[in-house]
Amino acid sequence: METTRLSSKGQVIVPKSMRDAHGWRAGQEFEIVDLGNSIILRPVSPFLPTSIEDLIGCTGYQGQKHTLEEMEAAIALGVAEQFAKGTP
Repeated sequence: METTRLSSKGQVIVPKSMRDAHGWRAGQEFEIVDLGNSIILRPVSPFLPTSIEDLIGCTGYQGQKHTLEEMEAAIALGVAEQFAKGTP
C-alpha cells in the first residue's frame, strides 16, 4: 500500500504507479464521492456533444416527428384505454 500527503494547497499526489496502472494523465477529471471516513476518486469520462437528432437516430424510428404535446396526449390516451379495460 502506498501513501501520499495533503499539501498546504489541498492537493494530493496520486502515486505514479497508480496513474500508470489506470492510464490517468495530467488534466484527468475526477468525481469525488464522500463516504464519511474516506473518499473515492472516480474518473470522469468525457462524452462528445450529442444532439437530439443523434439520439433519435439510434431508435430506428423513421416516422413523422411529434411534439411533446402530441406525445403527452398519446400517453394520456393509452392510460385512459388501459383504465377503461380495467388493466393497470
